[in-house]
Amino acid sequence: MSEKKEEKGKPVEEKTASRKVRILATDIDSSKSLVIGLSKIRGVGYNFAHAVVSAIGYDKNKKLADLSEQEIEALEKAINDPASLKIPSWIYNRRRDLETGKDLHLTTSDLLFARKSDIDLLGEIKSYKGLRHARGLKVRGQRTASTGRGKAAVGVQRKKSAPAKKK
Repeated sequence: MSEKKEEKGKPVEEKTASRKVRILATDIDSSKSLVIGLSKIRGVGYNFAHAVVSAIGYDKNKKLADLSEQEIEALEKAINDPASLKIPSWIYNRRRDLETGKDLHLTTSDLLFARKSDIDLLGEIKSYKGLRHARGLKVRGQRTASTGRGKAAVGVQRKKSAPAKKK
């Protein structure tokens, strides 16, 4: 893939820019294997990527650069509709959705939107978790006395010394 050039008697390896493959609005390095590359998509973890690749019948060690356009479209379709490939629902990231009651697998911006709407719903119904989210505090019972101070400075800041006066 990389070519060698002779420069002043020394072989020099030419740097080649890595090609990117775009799957579900995510740019992925094409030198990655299929499962590792798919797991770079928001909402697709290693286990789900492995299940999709196995269900389609592709080799999990195949590089993304070796995929054709039809294979990439098949992967996108499989990730968007895993039920069509008989992937079990326990591997989905949104089971028993509050609005539809169905088992869904969300990716990219759909996942971000669903998470934000869930947090907003917790705030609307004034649940404990919703109130903690609204105040920017820890939600899951962690200690707050000594940790989680966010951007606040820890410790004491020294005063800057004033410039010395000339006599």
